[in-house]
Amino acid sequence: MARQEHTPAARTPLPIEQGFPIEKINEIAEKEGRAKRHYRPIYTMHKWWARRLGCVFRSISLYSLLNETKEIDVREPGANKRTLTDFDIGSDDIDHLLESVTDTDPESLWELYPKDVRVNDTKVLDPFMGGGTSLVEASRFGADVVGNDLNPVAWFVVKKELEAGRTDLDTLDAAFESVKDAVAEELTAHYQTACPNADDDGHTADVMHYLWVKEVDCVSCDNTVSLFSDYRVAKGRFDHGDEYNVFCPHCEQLTYVDDWRSDSTCDQCHHSFRPDEGTVHRGEYSCRDCGQKYGVTDAIAEQDGYSQRLYAVEYYCDHCDERGYDRSDAKGYKAATDDDKQRYAAAAAEWAEADDLRDYIPQEPIPEGAITSASSISGNDVFQHGYEDWKDMFNDRQLLVLSKLLRAISNVEDENAQEYLFLAFSDMLRFNNMMVGYQASRNHINDLFQTNSFDPQSRPAEANPWGTAYGMGNFQKNWAMVRDGVEYAAAPTERYIVDGDTQETEPFETPIGESFELRQGDMRTLPYEDEFDAVITDPPYYDNIIYSEVADYFYVWQKLLLEDRYEGFDQEQTPRLESIVTNPFLDKTSEDFESELHEAFSVIRNTLKSDGVLAFTYHHSDSDSWGELLESLCDVGFEVTRTYPVSADVKKFITGEAVSFDIIVVARPIAESERTGISWRRLRRDIYEEVRTKRRELMAERELSRGDIGVMEMGACFQMYSRHHGKVTRDGDIMSAKDAVEEIYGLIQEASEIGEIDVFIDLLQEQSPDYSTVNKLCRGTNASPDDLKRMQLFSTEDGFALGTWQNDRRYRYIEDRVNSEGTLTALDKLQFLRRRFEEGKTVQNYVDKWEIDDDVHELADRLAAATGDDTYQRVLGDRDISSFGG
Repeated sequence: MARQEHTPAARTPLPIEQGFPIEKINEIAEKEGRAKRHYRPIYTMHKWWARRLGCVFRSISLYSLLNETKEIDVREPGANKRTLTDFDIGSDDIDHLLESVTDTDPESLWELYPKDVRVNDTKVLDPFMGGGTSLVEASRFGADVVGNDLNPVAWFVVKKELEAGRTDLDTLDAAFESVKDAVAEELTAHYQTACPNADDDGHTADVMHYLWVKEVDCVSCDNTVSLFSDYRVAKGRFDHGDEYNVFCPHCEQLTYVDDWRSDSTCDQCHHSFRPDEGTVHRGEYSCRDCGQKYGVTDAIAEQDGYSQRLYAVEYYCDHCDERGYDRSDAKGYKAATDDDKQRYAAAAAEWAEADDLRDYIPQEPIPEGAITSASSISGNDVFQHGYEDWKDMFNDRQLLVLSKLLRAISNVEDENAQEYLFLAFSDMLRFNNMMVGYQASRNHINDLFQTNSFDPQSRPAEANPWGTAYGMGNFQKNWAMVRDGVEYAAAPTERYIVDGDTQETEPFETPIGESFELRQGDMRTLPYEDEFDAVITDPPYYDNIIYSEVADYFYVWQKLLLEDRYEGFDQEQTPRLESIVTNPFLDKTSEDFESELHEAFSVIRNTLKSDGVLAFTYHHSDSDSWGELLESLCDVGFEVTRTYPVSADVKKFITGEAVSFDIIVVARPIAESERTGISWRRLRRDIYEEVRTKRRELMAERELSRGDIGVMEMGACFQMYSRHHGKVTRDGDIMSAKDAVEEIYGLIQEASEIGEIDVFIDLLQEQSPDYSTVNKLCRGTNASPDDLKRMQLFSTEDGFALGTWQNDRRYRYIEDRVNSEGTLTALDKLQFLRRRFEEGKTVQNYVDKWEIDDDVHELADRLAAATGDDTYQRVLGDRDISSFGG
């Protein structure tokens, strides 16, 4: 069936094309970004990379899905679940809210942000769903959502997010208790240590973290070198808050020091040393016995690996806490004892004999890739550090405990409950491995993916997998986050800001994920056509994150339970070649990325209804990438209608620096037949005027940074260009989108430097200008009323008068400068030529003498447009008079 074409003129503009409340969104985003678990706990159930904030996608959905053609039901959140008709707010009022959205006042629709809004008969696609934020937020509006991702880990995470709204908490609680009863006591027994405060009763404390150090043999003297970059253990707590726990390399005990960067003395053995002077510096060890310096990875390769030594323990003793001991005694650090080392040896021996547990541990090798092998993306080569298989990232005790925990989870009969327990298990693997270190300055363990790569540690930290009353990243804590996410999904709330204070709504009636479909595979094979009202997504950005490689870490564990259950979990690694991303390891270049993104937009265009909308977030600093983006969108049949900054943290266009920001791009389908031809000269003039008009309006009415305004101006420019894509001519040649973007950047910067001539042209377009008008138009510009008056662009001696070409004072000012060969502006030249032309005097000699440039021609166009008079163009002998009048 032939696609029905909708022209831009016939299409109903959406609120997101009319305006967007950036300030309101930023106000929430600032808070949500710091407290994601409290705002939207569904997104903290499992790690996914580069997640957008929920408030951003809720706002996009609100302003994209609501329109006058849809049936909209709005309810007040809360137990009574009253519709807004109970408040005398009916469909006509909602239509008014939709119609009232403008760039200068985008907030009329914002009053629905904290309401339970349902838009009937609406279908939304995210072909790059990643962590699923767009789908979750769109589903809260009652939309039928369809998601796709190439990565099976993303697919599984989003599946559990969208199933959460109809999952029974009692069933989950019972499943957790069954796992707890089965293994908790057995697992925690491996993480006990003699309490330093124990007297005759000899009680033990819970281990929060075991702290290890890698060791190699010196290549010169065979001394064992412990690879300490420095000897810090952790910042002091409580009564020792101004001190540091450090490890004494002489007696191997812990001691407090005032300043870990200066000479210190051990309280135990009185040895003097500098805690900041370790044995490792810039990838080389330094042997304390013979002074030999040697590359750490070279030593690891030559010795076929390394050993690890347990040197310290962080503990918490609830027994001491309950008996009223000082906090620093109940929770603290101590040197590792022989008993601590024997506990590990016992666990390692048990693991060596536990053949029945091998099925619950990944056996796959670590694939070589851009971030597992050293490359331009990541300087860490895990293979040089002695890692070959995924299980090498864990010590024997971790393998024993994790396999027992996973076996207990696999025995849960309810499949849905089992998968939520598995989700918590999978996410806790970020913290329970020997690739993470301990952050001494903050007293907590690191996240494996804090750098979105693999970073081998010389001092790994082993967490307590089941968990204690304190600590992070353990199974109990992760289960609580999963449970919170499920509870939220059934009755989500919304947080918003009123007069600077955060408010939270009552629970919504609409749960998350009422109607959804998920696909796993290459989005370029999606079979849909003319099906979706909106595509809301967050596409990949060049080489920011190689998702396939980091996701492999979760994947090899997830496939242990899911391989026979779902498609996509039957390979050794997640898909690589189909990923739309640059990857130097696979020789996938930026050209490949651009070509594949072009294919992706073509598929998206196919899936959309002809009056649908594409809204996506994008990030990149290179203007070439924006040109490629615009080219791809236009080539496949989109018109860019708006752009907005995602947050206030944007570099200013006016600085001339590389522009690096996140933006929302809004695009609508356009019929190729609706694109009309235009000269670049005419389009340039129109764009320049649009930029200046928009800047003036936004600066007068809204509290926006100049960078934010620049992003919105860019959207207006893209819209104007995309209506003529492929038909913009300059010097007889078709102009590319890349060239247009370069020019648009320049126009935005130029228009941001509004000067006297710009203000004068604005004055020409005013109905009855006066001095107050001059003052108003000069605000936020580089012009001042005094400068305009000095240039005789207006005068007040005989009443207010503009300094047009007919004004005698203005003409004398110009004539004096011509006669004295002073500097002339483009406006000076044009007005001088116009006066001579009207008086029948020759102008050609001046035209030849001044070598009239593009700036003068462009100004002639602008003056013609402002006054409705093309004489300025004829004075210059311009033949492109068609550019006048729009």
